[in-house]
Formats: sequence, structure tokens, C-alpha cells
Amino acid sequence: MWDTRTTNYPNFLGESKMAFPSDLAIARAGTLKPLTDIAAQMGIGPHLLEAYGDSLAKIKLEAIDELKDRPKAKYVVVTAITPTPLGEGKTTTTVGLGQAMKHVGKHAVISLRQPSMGPTFGIKGGAAGGGYSQVIPMELLNLHLTGDFHAVTAAHNLLSAMVDNHLHQGNELGLDLDNITWRRVMDVNDRALRNIIIGLGGKADGVVRQTGFDITAASEVMAIFALASSVEDMRARLGRIVVGYTKSGTPVTAEQIKGAGSMAVIMAQAMKPNLLQTLENTPVIVHAGPFGNIAHGNSSVVGDLIGIHGGDYLITEAGFGADMGAERFFNIKCRNSGLVPDAAVLVATVRALKAHSGKFKIVAGKPLPADLLAENPDDVFAGGANLRKQIENVKAHGVSPVVAINAFPTDHASEHDAIRKIAADAGARVALCTHFSDGGAGATDLAQAVIEACEEPSNFHFLYSADDSLKTKIETVATKIYGAAKVEYSAAANKQLANYEANGFGKLPVCIAKTHLSISGDPTLKGAPTGHTLTVREARASVGAGFVYPICGDMTTMPGLGSAPAAGIIDFDEDGNIVGLS
Repeated sequence: MWDTRTTNYPNFLGESKMAFPSDLAIARAGTLKPLTDIAAQMGIGPHLLEAYGDSLAKIKLEAIDELKDRPKAKYVVVTAITPTPLGEGKTTTTVGLGQAMKHVGKHAVISLRQPSMGPTFGIKGGAAGGGYSQVIPMELLNLHLTGDFHAVTAAHNLLSAMVDNHLHQGNELGLDLDNITWRRVMDVNDRALRNIIIGLGGKADGVVRQTGFDITAASEVMAIFALASSVEDMRARLGRIVVGYTKSGTPVTAEQIKGAGSMAVIMAQAMKPNLLQTLENTPVIVHAGPFGNIAHGNSSVVGDLIGIHGGDYLITEAGFGADMGAERFFNIKCRNSGLVPDAAVLVATVRALKAHSGKFKIVAGKPLPADLLAENPDDVFAGGANLRKQIENVKAHGVSPVVAINAFPTDHASEHDAIRKIAADAGARVALCTHFSDGGAGATDLAQAVIEACEEPSNFHFLYSADDSLKTKIETVATKIYGAAKVEYSAAANKQLANYEANGFGKLPVCIAKTHLSISGDPTLKGAPTGHTLTVREARASVGAGFVYPICGDMTTMPGLGSAPAAGIIDFDEDGNIVGLS
């Protein structure tokens, strides 16, 4: 997304300056249609809606059965090249593409994750899209929405309390205090809670042990919430959560701790997807928000099961680059939902491709290097290997890629031409997009390219078989998607993977936790590195969610606040309006 905290931009020819309103100002100027009208576009009647005020509603899960006989939409995932720390504008492009479909005579439904308030109050200041391609009401989307994240937090922490109470009451199941894997969560960035000691005080205050907090988006309950196909499926998955292991390596589950039923009761209302709209009144389903590196980083299965029968095209977004969110969309989410994608949009920016040349360093919160903004298509070509590899990663799953050039006003036409050539030479369709400044009208070329791609026969397939061993799955992703020459495992990871196989978790897909700043596991390697070694330092099992996640590098599951967090500027103005969101 563009840095919307700056309100003056040079135009696309670099000839003059033009004032540009903030995202929040644009969002507030939008005209909301009644949600009954928005739902009607999807074939959803008022009896399937539960209103939350005037501008939000939940969709009852009965909609899945009521809509099942309607035609199935084409299914499109929006992903990206390896992003800079500023992102590539996937959400903005997803919204812009959804709006553009109306301009070319098609009906689209958009399916997105709910933003975590951790990043909102940390560095992002909001995640509703940008410019004239936004989901509204923007403030409500970024702040609580209908409380689904709080339900995940409460359900997760109830199980944490049940685990500690079990220990206090005698530990009948024999949990090993040094191998309890269930921590606590909250939806705020707070580095001081990453590692803590609990149970201090007297005997009545519980068992003293070391644990910590993760952010709510990293909770396995969140991943379950996103992957479950019904309340009943969610209840069963919650029961399979492994909270820890005995001294002999036997897993202890939430069902054994007797916490799963109450967790499901807390989560029941949250399982209903949320209905919002874009600035151009395209329907948007917002539901779930799993972390993009520890978890699979995709919106909910139930949201897609409703949206797939709600229009001509269902457009969803996968977190980070195609090596991460899209790979997990294909091999985890689609494996759970049974839905088959028809096309994938790869968002690319001039600035990111220049960064992949290795010549520039982009730091969130700091101005872009002046040399990066100078016209230089050779730098784009130098970083083009990343785009070529991400196109290859999409094609590896039998899906047709479409490259969306997310245009910035500081770009140059020669640089856009360079991206077009890289994409065309790699066998991908390509379209220039100005949806940030022009809304849906600025993404009509992209819409036409996506329509063409969706008409091609689908050859979608998973990257690996469920019957492959966990190590085979890891090595398949590492070599085919990341370009690694081999995978090495620490002694701990070897032991953990062997234990998971022995406990019957070997048929689960893998969700490799690694940096999002490189296709490899090393954030300093730009472009499309090959011949490197992927090192797995440990492995964890999200048995309820239904995947094993090998951890490569130092993954932080509880972010910290920066030196100037967005929380410092979000407030009310003298008229009672929220300010500081962007």
C-alpha cells in the first residue's frame, strides 16, 4: 500500500504535485448502502443476517446450505512477490479488483482476514485497503469489528487457565512442566510478555512455571477458527489441540483437560462471518485473521464456502508472498475447503523489485532512498528474478498467474514496461493498476486479465501428498518453492518430527514458519536465491488446526512496539471523530 500518511504525491508523469486525502478521510466520505442490499447481491436474504448496528452484520452459517445450489464463482487468490517491510498492497489490490469487476459487468465477492489490533496500534495504523480501494466502515474494521478476536483470546486463555488448574489440582494426566506448549494470548503488541513466570506467590496461587504470551493472531484457536467448516468441525478440532506432553512424549489434549466444550461455546457466535462493503459497495466477507508466518495467513473457510456461491468471482487474499501465503492457501486451505482456485494475482511494485536488486534498503517508518525513486528500469530487471520465481511458484500448483503492477505516482513508465517484459517472458498475464487513486476503474485491465485466466482449464494440484512423511513435505516445499538445495534439522527438530510421526500426526500438511522478507529462510537474501540450506531449528504441531509447523529462524509470535507506535497518534479529535488510523 502507498504511504497514506503523506498527502502530497507527484503525478504519474512526475510533473506536478497533487493533494491526496488520507485513507480515513476517503473512507468517511464513502456512501454506505444498507447491508440487506449488499447481501442481496450475493443472493442472501435478510433472514440470514444478524445486524451489528447499521453498518455491520454477521451471516448465519445456514447460508452455506441455502446457497449451495447456486452457480459456483470463479475462485481467485491475490498474492504477491516477496514484499518490502512496507508491503505490496495486496489488500488494496484485492479490493480494487473486486470493485473493478462491476465496471466490466461482473459480480464479485471479496473475502478478507480481519486486521489484528496489534499491527494497527503498532506500525500499520490500519489494514482496510487504501485510497479509493477500501473496505468501510474503516474504523470499525480496524477496531474490534464484532469481537471475533476477543472470542479467540477468551477461548484460548480459558484453556490456559484449565491447564494451570489441572497442574494445581494434582496433574493427573502427568503433564511435563518443561514440555507444556500452550501459552496465553492477547491482541496487543507487548514484548515484555514474550517470556514470563506464572504461579508466583503462595501455594494457592498455582504451580510456578515459565510460559509466555503470543499475539492472538498466532493462536491455534485462530487457525482452527479459519479452517473449520462448521461449528461441529470447530468443536472437534478444539478437542484435538495438544497442550503439552508427558515425560514419555505422549500428547495431552484439550479434550482430556476438559476445556474444548467451553471453548466452542465461546467461539460459536464468532464462527459466523462478518459482512461489510467496499467504497463502491462490493460485498466483503471479513472473517478470521491467522498469523502469516506461524499460521497459514488466510481468511476463513466458512467465509469462502458462502462467498463461492455469491457472485461470478470470489476474490480472496493470502498473506505475504506467494512462497508463503499462496503456498499455504493451495496446500492447507484448499485441502480443507475442497475449493479449487482458478487464477492467482501476483502483486508487484517497482520499489520492491528494485529492492530485490540488492542495491537498496527499505525500512518501515523511514523515507525511501532517493536513488530508489530515480528512473532506472535496469534496477527493476536486476530484481526481476523474484517475480519470475513467484510466477513459477504459482504455476507449480497448476494455477494461472496474473501480475498486477501496483503503480505508485513515483514510478516511471519505463519501469512498468520492465515489469511487463519480465512477466510476459515468464508466461504470465500482466496489467497496470491505479486502483489506489482511481478505485475500481483503475483495475479494469486487471479484471479483464483475471477473467481470461479463469477461462483456462484448471490444472490445480497439491504440491505434495498427505501420505508423504513430514520431512518429505518440508523438503518438497523447500526445494520446489524456496529454491533450497537441502534441508538441515537440529537435534530437537529431528526428535520432535519423529515424535509427531509416532503420534499419528504425519499425514498433516506443513506450514513452514520463516521470514517473509526472502523466498529463502534468510531475510538478507534478496531476489530468488538458489542452492541455499533451509535450517529447521524446531517443529511444533497445531493438531487441532491440522498442520505441523517447522520453525526456520527466529520467529517472534508476540511483536513489540516500535519507537513511534501508531498507538501514540490514534485518538479522538475535538468533534469526537477517530484520528490517526491510516
